[in-house]
Amino acid sequence: MEVDILIDKFTDCLVERDTGDQVETEYRLRKLPIRPADDKGWKFDWGKTERKGYRIYELFVTGDDTVQGRISLRIDGGVADVDIVETAPHNYGHAGRYQGVGGHLFAIACQISIEAGCDGFVAFTAKSDLIAYYKKVLHAQVAGGQRMYIDDVAADILLEKYIRK
Repeated sequence: MEVDILIDKFTDCLVERDTGDQVETEYRLRKLPIRPADDKGWKFDWGKTERKGYRIYELFVTGDDTVQGRISLRIDGGVADVDIVETAPHNYGHAGRYQGVGGHLFAIACQISIEAGCDGFVAFTAKSDLIAYYKKVLHAQVAGGQRMYIDDVAADILLEKYIRK
């Protein structure tokens, strides 16, 4: 699967678009399988990634069980391999409720990579028209073709921005 997400704004946390207020976040590994009702409004088939052995992590505003975004990944070959990254439907585009979801989701992948002993390395396949964009905003590097990775230095930047406070 090709990763197709724009990082709307590089924020220190999630920012409520209407007020400009920063909100605290948390993420959790999804424990229950994705059901069709859980996918309503989402662009990607999250059940499919789950069936391929990827684990789904969901981003939340602290104290609110509304999912703000999802990322699916698995540890493979010494990296956190990302299959899908998606902002929740209510956060799409310039009318979305929160800014900063995309960058935050990649930071979660970096954190999971560190916890798995992979030093923050994250790999993903980018849509070809987003390669330069991911190089700029995520400090990702091209491994070959559309395959990209976030190394330990880039991971540290994302973790400082979103996870470590």
